[in-house]
Amino acid sequence: MTDTATTPTDSAVVAKLSFLDRYLAVWIIAAMALGLILGRIIPGLDDALDAVKVGSVSLPIAIGLLLMMYPVLAKVRYTETSRVTGDRKLLVASLILNWVVGPALMFALAWLLLPDLPEYRTGLIIVGLARCIAMVLIWNDLSCGDREAAAVLVAINSVFQIIAFAALGWFYLQTLPGWLGLETTSAEFSIGAIALSVLVFLGIPLLAGYLTRTIGEKTRGRDWYESRFLPKIGPVALYGLLFTIVMLFALQGDAITSAPLDVIRIALPLLAYFVIMFGGSFALGHRLRLGYAKTATLAFTAAGNNFELAIAVAIGTFGVTSGQALAGVVGPLIEVPVLVALVYVSLWAKRRFYPDTIN
Repeated sequence: MTDTATTPTDSAVVAKLSFLDRYLAVWIIAAMALGLILGRIIPGLDDALDAVKVGSVSLPIAIGLLLMMYPVLAKVRYTETSRVTGDRKLLVASLILNWVVGPALMFALAWLLLPDLPEYRTGLIIVGLARCIAMVLIWNDLSCGDREAAAVLVAINSVFQIIAFAALGWFYLQTLPGWLGLETTSAEFSIGAIALSVLVFLGIPLLAGYLTRTIGEKTRGRDWYESRFLPKIGPVALYGLLFTIVMLFALQGDAITSAPLDVIRIALPLLAYFVIMFGGSFALGHRLRLGYAKTATLAFTAAGNNFELAIAVAIGTFGVTSGQALAGVVGPLIEVPVLVALVYVSLWAKRRFYPDTIN
């Protein structure tokens, strides 16, 4: 039995993406190009950006980072954690994959493939610590995953990152390399800097997103909030991301144009990470007999990363012109096309391994 009648075709999957999301990789490349051009034609741009700062981050870039995060966190259904937390197999598997396997895998890939590029290596490790809270909801919907389970896992990851991100950063950047006899991050690194970046660039939009949903649903109802309000603010996250990328590449232009192969080297461990995490998580969900919808959700929430937070932490901790920030920016450029491709892989696996699934 096949379910081609009920499984989205390639064109249907693409059609379900908004115009902005459909061509996200194109917009990111265009933003990179614009940033490089601005960096060449506007002298003193770095001094202008640093004129006013929020902590160690220039005010314009800080605004862009906050705009990236807020719409994503306003989408989360914070009141529905009990439904998924009751599914112990799904919850435990997700927590282990997100907070044990994922960071450890990125650590291993970064050291294996970038042993001579410490700034980029550190940036990738930060990406590995920033667990999914953003476009994973889109990939999950396209793959016919469990929408409510995805929303709850996103909510759990959002809250957990506030608590654990700085400590995990210290472990993977300082403690574990020391145990293994590897080079640790520079002395300029501090757990306080990472904690402050997470608190500002995740804590503030998390609180704003929670209050927005709570007040919006209470005054106008969930249907209005999700069908009318969220679509209006959704593009703001992309605008914030693109603005930040323009600024980063304007400031990083010389480093990028002088070493374009570095960008390719950053991309390779990211590509390996997404494929390994997705494949391993999907296989685990299948073995645990979670059913297709929850298995797809488990796989995408484990494979996806919160590149917005990774960029914010890298900038706040190491500076806007750092290699760590550049590694964070390369993240969405690789993640978007790879996870779109994995949507098709998931739908193929649905037909192959779950032929009796109706939707």
